[in-house]
Amino acid sequence: MAIELPHAIAAYFAADRKGDAQALAQCFATDATVIDEGNTYEGREAIRHWIAHASTEYSYTVEPFALTKEVGRIVVTSHLVGNFPGSPVDLRYRFIIDGDKIAQLEIVP
Repeated sequence: MAIELPHAIAAYFAADRKGDAQALAQCFATDATVIDEGNTYEGREAIRHWIAHASTEYSYTVEPFALTKEVGRIVVTSHLVGNFPGSPVDLRYRFIIDGDKIAQLEIVP
């Protein structure tokens, strides 16, 4: 079942599928924050480095399959498959959107 993602989130997953760290970073506000695997990345440049490192360390595919809304957040549950420890796994991507950019992303199991 296909889900309709808000523009900023759809752009995030499209850039991730292409492995385009620069395009992915542009989905975020300049002062955005990403929290992933216990690490926090602040600002577009740190976010670009985070995804560039992840995409060179592991090969993976991600397929969003559910969307829910919480107070102030959009939560996208995605199936992640790749050559990383624990694959495959379903992860929740908790987005806070500000205008047409992602202000915060937290990725949790």
